[in-house]
Amino acid sequence: MSRIGKKPIAIPKGVNVELDTNLIKIKGPLGELSQNLPPEIDVKIVDNKIEVERKSDSKRARAFHGLFRTLIANMVTGVSEGFKKGLELVGTGYRAQLQGNKLVMQLRHSHPVEFVPPQEIKFELEGNNKIWVKGISKELVGQIAANVRKSLPPDSYKGKGIRYIGEVLHLKPGKAGTKK
Repeated sequence: MSRIGKKPIAIPKGVNVELDTNLIKIKGPLGELSQNLPPEIDVKIVDNKIEVERKSDSKRARAFHGLFRTLIANMVTGVSEGFKKGLELVGTGYRAQLQGNKLVMQLRHSHPVEFVPPQEIKFELEGNNKIWVKGISKELVGQIAANVRKSLPPDSYKGKGIRYIGEVLHLKPGKAGTKK
Protein backbone atom coordinates (compact mmCIF):
# COMPACT_ATOMS: atom_id res chain seq x y z
CA MET A 1 0.00 0.00 0.00
CA SER A 2 1.17 3.52 -0.73
CA ARG A 3 2.81 5.15 2.28
CA ILE A 4 1.71 8.58 1.15
CA GLY A 5 -1.75 7.43 0.06
CA LYS A 6 -2.74 5.99 3.42
CA LYS A 7 -2.03 9.17 5.41
CA PRO A 8 -5.25 11.04 6.24
CA ILE A 9 -5.53 14.74 5.37
CA ALA A 10 -6.63 17.00 8.23
CA ILE A 11 -9.29 19.56 7.30
CA PRO A 12 -8.47 22.94 8.91
CA LYS A 13 -11.13 25.30 10.28
CA GLY A 14 -12.85 27.39 7.62
CA VAL A 15 -12.37 24.77 4.87
CA ASN A 16 -15.42 22.97 3.42
CA VAL A 17 -15.13 19.76 1.42
CA GLU A 18 -17.88 18.56 -0.95
CA LEU A 19 -17.79 15.10 -2.50
CA ASP A 20 -19.65 13.98 -5.60
CA THR A 21 -19.26 10.65 -7.37
CA ASN A 22 -16.10 11.62 -9.26
CA LEU A 23 -15.50 15.24 -8.19
CA ILE A 24 -14.12 16.83 -5.04
CA LYS A 25 -14.64 20.55 -4.32
CA ILE A 26 -12.72 22.31 -1.59
CA LYS A 27 -13.67 25.84 -0.47
CA GLY A 28 -11.63 27.94 1.89
CA PRO A 29 -10.94 31.53 2.88
CA LEU A 30 -8.67 32.10 -0.14
CA GLY A 31 -10.85 30.50 -2.84
CA GLU A 32 -12.23 27.30 -4.29
CA LEU A 33 -10.57 24.39 -6.10
CA SER A 34 -12.01 21.23 -7.63
CA GLN A 35 -10.51 18.00 -8.94
CA ASN A 36 -11.96 15.16 -10.99
CA LEU A 37 -11.29 11.76 -9.48
CA PRO A 38 -10.60 8.58 -11.45
CA PRO A 39 -12.98 5.63 -10.93
CA GLU A 40 -10.21 3.63 -9.19
CA ILE A 41 -9.99 6.08 -6.26
CA ASP A 42 -12.49 6.43 -3.41
CA VAL A 43 -12.48 9.50 -1.13
CA LYS A 44 -14.20 9.57 2.28
CA ILE A 45 -14.52 12.13 5.07
CA VAL A 46 -14.08 10.55 8.51
CA ASP A 47 -13.70 12.55 11.77
CA ASN A 48 -12.86 15.84 10.00
CA LYS A 49 -10.16 14.10 7.95
CA ILE A 50 -10.07 13.14 4.28
CA GLU A 51 -9.11 9.53 3.57
CA VAL A 52 -8.11 8.39 0.09
CA GLU A 53 -8.52 4.70 -0.70
CA ARG A 54 -8.23 2.64 -3.84
CA LYS A 55 -11.03 0.35 -4.94
CA SER A 56 -8.81 -2.37 -6.40
CA ASP A 57 -5.18 -3.40 -6.40
CA SER A 58 -4.57 -2.82 -10.11
CA LYS A 59 -1.41 -1.10 -11.29
CA ARG A 60 -3.34 2.02 -12.33
CA ALA A 61 -5.13 2.25 -8.95
CA ARG A 62 -1.83 1.88 -7.08
CA ALA A 63 -0.28 4.61 -9.22
CA PHE A 64 -3.18 7.01 -8.61
CA HIS A 65 -3.42 6.37 -4.86
CA GLY A 66 -0.53 8.52 -3.66
CA LEU A 67 -0.92 11.01 -6.50
CA PHE A 68 -4.50 11.96 -5.74
CA ARG A 69 -3.89 12.05 -1.99
CA THR A 70 -1.12 14.59 -2.64
CA LEU A 71 -3.26 16.60 -5.08
CA ILE A 72 -6.08 16.81 -2.51
CA ALA A 73 -3.63 17.75 0.27
CA ASN A 74 -2.25 20.54 -1.95
CA MET A 75 -5.80 21.77 -2.61
CA VAL A 76 -6.53 21.93 1.14
CA THR A 77 -3.27 23.81 1.79
CA GLY A 78 -3.89 26.15 -1.15
CA VAL A 79 -7.37 27.29 -0.12
CA SER A 80 -6.33 27.73 3.53
CA GLU A 81 -2.77 29.14 3.32
CA GLY A 82 -1.86 29.57 -0.36
CA PHE A 83 1.41 28.94 -2.16
CA LYS A 84 4.21 31.26 -3.21
CA LYS A 85 7.36 30.88 -5.25
CA GLY A 86 10.20 33.39 -5.31
CA LEU A 87 12.34 34.51 -8.24
CA GLU A 88 15.27 36.90 -8.27
CA LEU A 89 16.81 38.92 -11.07
CA VAL A 90 20.60 38.71 -11.02
CA GLY A 91 22.52 41.05 -13.29
CA THR A 92 23.33 44.70 -13.77
CA GLY A 93 20.38 46.70 -15.05
CA TYR A 94 17.83 43.90 -14.67
CA ARG A 95 14.71 45.12 -12.87
CA ALA A 96 11.03 44.40 -12.53
CA GLN A 97 7.98 46.54 -11.84
CA LEU A 98 4.24 46.08 -11.55
CA GLN A 99 1.82 47.96 -13.77
CA GLY A 100 -1.57 47.08 -12.32
CA ASN A 101 -1.44 43.29 -12.11
CA LYS A 102 0.99 43.01 -15.04
CA LEU A 103 4.68 42.24 -14.42
CA VAL A 104 7.06 44.25 -16.61
CA MET A 105 10.75 43.32 -16.63
CA GLN A 106 13.72 45.11 -18.14
CA LEU A 107 16.16 42.40 -19.12
CA ARG A 108 18.91 42.36 -21.74
CA HIS A 109 16.34 42.56 -24.55
CA SER A 110 15.71 45.80 -26.42
CA HIS A 111 12.09 45.73 -25.28
CA PRO A 112 10.43 45.18 -21.90
CA VAL A 113 9.17 41.66 -21.19
CA GLU A 114 5.58 41.63 -19.94
CA PHE A 115 3.61 38.92 -18.13
CA VAL A 116 -0.13 39.13 -17.55
CA PRO A 117 -1.02 36.56 -14.90
CA PRO A 118 -4.19 34.47 -14.86
CA GLN A 119 -6.93 35.67 -12.54
CA GLU A 120 -5.90 33.26 -9.74
CA ILE A 121 -2.24 34.43 -9.63
CA LYS A 122 -0.76 37.59 -8.10
CA PHE A 123 2.73 39.00 -8.50
CA GLU A 124 4.43 40.85 -5.64
CA LEU A 125 7.75 42.67 -5.76
CA GLU A 126 10.39 43.05 -3.09
CA GLY A 127 12.68 45.85 -4.15
CA ASN A 128 13.09 45.79 -7.91
CA ASN A 129 14.82 42.43 -8.28
CA LYS A 130 12.74 39.92 -6.25
CA ILE A 131 9.46 38.61 -7.61
CA TRP A 132 6.93 36.52 -5.63
CA VAL A 133 4.35 34.48 -7.52
CA LYS A 134 1.37 33.78 -5.23
CA GLY A 135 -1.82 31.76 -5.67
CA ILE A 136 -3.95 28.90 -4.36
CA SER A 137 -3.03 26.28 -6.97
CA LYS A 138 0.45 24.83 -6.44
CA GLU A 139 0.59 23.61 -10.03
CA LEU A 140 -0.35 27.00 -11.49
CA VAL A 141 2.06 28.93 -9.24
CA GLY A 142 4.92 26.66 -10.28
CA GLN A 143 4.03 26.88 -13.98
CA ILE A 144 3.81 30.70 -13.99
CA ALA A 145 7.12 30.95 -12.09
CA ALA A 146 8.72 28.60 -14.64
CA ASN A 147 7.34 30.69 -17.52
CA VAL A 148 8.80 33.89 -15.99
CA ARG A 149 12.15 32.16 -15.43
CA LYS A 150 12.14 30.87 -19.02
CA SER A 151 12.23 34.45 -20.35
CA LEU A 152 15.89 34.69 -19.22
CA PRO A 153 17.31 31.57 -17.54
CA PRO A 154 20.59 32.03 -15.66
CA ASP A 155 23.62 31.71 -17.88
CA SER A 156 26.06 28.95 -17.00
CA TYR A 157 29.21 31.11 -16.82
CA LYS A 158 28.32 34.21 -14.78
CA GLY A 159 24.92 33.20 -13.38
CA LYS A 160 23.13 36.29 -14.68
CA GLY A 161 19.42 35.94 -15.38
CA ILE A 162 16.27 34.94 -13.50
CA ARG A 163 16.64 32.22 -10.88
CA TYR A 164 14.52 30.76 -8.12
CA ILE A 165 15.30 32.09 -4.65
CA GLY A 166 17.62 29.56 -3.05
CA GLU A 167 18.50 27.87 -6.36
CA VAL A 168 22.09 26.62 -6.44
CA LEU A 169 23.88 27.13 -9.74
CA HIS A 170 27.01 25.25 -10.69
CA LEU A 171 28.93 27.73 -12.81
CA LYS A 172 31.26 26.53 -15.52
CA PRO A 173 34.86 27.71 -15.42
CA GLY A 174 35.67 30.36 -17.97
CA LYS A 175 38.33 30.23 -20.61
CA ALA A 176 41.64 29.17 -19.03
CA GLY A 177 43.76 31.20 -21.39
CA THR A 178 46.32 30.19 -23.95
CA LYS A 179 49.63 28.47 -23.28
CA LYS A 180 52.77 30.29 -24.29
